[in-house]
Amino acid sequence: MQLMPDSPLRQAALEVESHVGSEGWDQAPRLFALVPTADLIAAEPGLAEQLSDDHDGYTPIEQELPQGRELEDLLTEIEWPDAVTGCAAVIERIMLPPEAEESLPDDPEAIVEVAASHPDRREVRLVAAVTRDGQAHSAVRAKDPDDAVLLEGPDLVPGLIEHLRRTLT
Repeated sequence: MQLMPDSPLRQAALEVESHVGSEGWDQAPRLFALVPTADLIAAEPGLAEQLSDDHDGYTPIEQELPQGRELEDLLTEIEWPDAVTGCAAVIERIMLPPEAEESLPDDPEAIVEVAASHPDRREVRLVAAVTRDGQAHSAVRAKDPDDAVLLEGPDLVPGLIEHLRRTLT
């Protein structure tokens, strides 16, 4: 049973999550341009056989990212060309229960240490995808258990969604 309404953006976000997830955990952040599949085929007809049959959807195109910088910092420097209709990012983070967040130190480096050693931490993969027209879709998958359910919705990772939206303006 599908709980979320389907859309080309949702399908692109799920494709990105599946692609990154197939390569396991402990990965660097990943960034994808979302280009309308029909536009890509029109520009490069030779790609038609390799691309999705859904020409109304988006084709994610992975971007190379420099090593050693936080994704959120990199996103402040990115401006997409007009041919890019949207973008998606995948990042792994540690989540703590709300009661643990209340007792975190103020120092950012100390927060990382406390979170990494907290007994109730959960490692998660966050996926966010946005389009120029304001649509958003996000997904969260926990590392444990191995068969963790993919949670999805339009605003599960609002901070990452907002960072991505700023790259499209």
